[in-house]
Amino acid sequence: MAGARGAAAAAASAGSSTSSGTPPPQEPGLGELLEEFSRTQYRAKDCSGTAGSRVERIEKRCLELFGRDYCYSVIQNVNGDICGHYPQHIVFLEYESSDKEKDTFQSTVQVSKLQDLVNRSKMARCRGRFVCPVILFKGKHICRSATLAGWGELYGRTGYNYIFSGGADDAWADAEDITEEDCALRSSDTHLFDKVRGYDIKLLRYLSVKYICDLMVENKKVKFGMNVTSSEKVDKAQRYADFTLLSIPYPGCEFFKEYKDRDYMAEGLIFNWKQDYVDAPLSIPEFLTCSLNIDWSQYQSWDLVQQTQNYLKLLLSIINSDDDSGLLVHCISGWDRTPLFISLLRLSLWADGLIHTSLKPAEVLYLTVAYDWFLFGHMLVDRLSKGEEIFFFCFNFLKHIISEEFSSLKTQRRKSLPARDSGFTLEDICMLRRKDRGSTTSLGSDFSLVMESSPGAAGSFTYEAIELVPAGAHTQAAWRKSHSSSPQSVLWNRPQPSEDRLPSHQGLIEAKSSSSSSSNHSDNFFRIGSSPLEVPKTRLAALSERETRLQEVRSAFLAAYSSTVGLRAVAPSPSGAIGGLLEQFVRGVGLRGTSSSTL
Repeated sequence: MAGARGAAAAAASAGSSTSSGTPPPQEPGLGELLEEFSRTQYRAKDCSGTAGSRVERIEKRCLELFGRDYCYSVIQNVNGDICGHYPQHIVFLEYESSDKEKDTFQSTVQVSKLQDLVNRSKMARCRGRFVCPVILFKGKHICRSATLAGWGELYGRTGYNYIFSGGADDAWADAEDITEEDCALRSSDTHLFDKVRGYDIKLLRYLSVKYICDLMVENKKVKFGMNVTSSEKVDKAQRYADFTLLSIPYPGCEFFKEYKDRDYMAEGLIFNWKQDYVDAPLSIPEFLTCSLNIDWSQYQSWDLVQQTQNYLKLLLSIINSDDDSGLLVHCISGWDRTPLFISLLRLSLWADGLIHTSLKPAEVLYLTVAYDWFLFGHMLVDRLSKGEEIFFFCFNFLKHIISEEFSSLKTQRRKSLPARDSGFTLEDICMLRRKDRGSTTSLGSDFSLVMESSPGAAGSFTYEAIELVPAGAHTQAAWRKSHSSSPQSVLWNRPQPSEDRLPSHQGLIEAKSSSSSSSNHSDNFFRIGSSPLEVPKTRLAALSERETRLQEVRSAFLAAYSSTVGLRAVAPSPSGAIGGLLEQFVRGVGLRGTSSSTL
């Protein structure tokens, strides 16, 4: 696909002629955002000069978009004082609100205390990327972070703090927190881990987080023969035993080089689980899997599409559960796999009309690109140079989650129905048929599936109490106050007609996914060829609101991406499907003749 970037430039600067079709609406500044994103990695301390003014505009826009639907407080991170690759203004969503309520906003948190806790807890996480709430759903905080820091990084950073704080040990702690016992055990590894991980646990509890989903394929990250990171699942002292731990290994950004090399086709792309460094098994408490109808024992045979779909279903089922607990998602550094799933969660809930309810498709796209990816430090420049295009995969993947089986509204409908003594209705059976579709056959691999609850505490440790009321209590109360406690009466939606009942159309070729799980998500659009930036052609069957919204986000992303970043060249495809795909896309969506300044 040599010349793809040239095609994008030509499309952006072409004349006034346009093809039929309406171009997807673009959020003002989205083109500037993608250009800045593809030019340099965001660092909070570098926000000065011309680049700083662009970042300031991006952050200001994010705050404005969050403020449309939420009242929030801000954790200040000016010049990266807390974390060098977190936003300068970290948003702490408190509760949903109307414009009228914003005038009488009263914070439910002690921001100074929260900021102090964040400063203490950051030592526990790799690169200081502490647990940070980014989505508020039904009063629950969905959070992101890096994994736990190992002893190498922990001692390295404590030594750095000691030197640059004028010789004051524990620069991250106040003097009054250092007890006689602290002094006696200062040289103890166990004590140091107890202290920093104790603050991390306090922050998790303050945010009412109960579920921790670890995407690492390793138990510990090893470099040069040394453990540089750890994780909750292998904490020897069982400090995180009170949390529900899920080990859901997902390929790192390096794997997405194969995705690009296969002409951006994720169907049929299976990770090699037999590599030496892969030692984290899939481990999910059984009570979280029984309602999903997924054969988790086959996870090593899933392709990238099916694996991403099933993990997203798991995360959605957790946040839709009846309890009031929050969720933490993390990988190693928290800036590749983590934003992938955070972004998919945000867009999926938005498509159901459950969060960011006032935002249009172009606006929620801007928010998730800017906040979830750019301002939290995703290294797009580096990833593009290596062909590790996990960022593009995220938004192109939206076509695989348009089905109602990913809808959180489906869960709410089921909960709102009156209890029945026995039997199923016809609608139930139809829904089950759709849900049951897509079992796969194992390719055969040596592994044992671990299905267990959180381990009991094998040891105990102590840390001083902190005077903070859990934020979850306030957010849950605020959510309940603004929502009726009585369930609404909602009818089941009848499933759309099956694909084989639709009329055939000459010259239209339907793109089918090689994975059985994704086949019923890709069949909502007829396609010519199989290129990733191809123009979706709507079927005769009416699209659901969810499908329409997600497809608009995907189309807006592809339009902006094609005119700024573009797909990187790979070896010529025998089918020639990739060659000229950018030109094909901009013609199809009506971008021909538009100016890049409008993006």
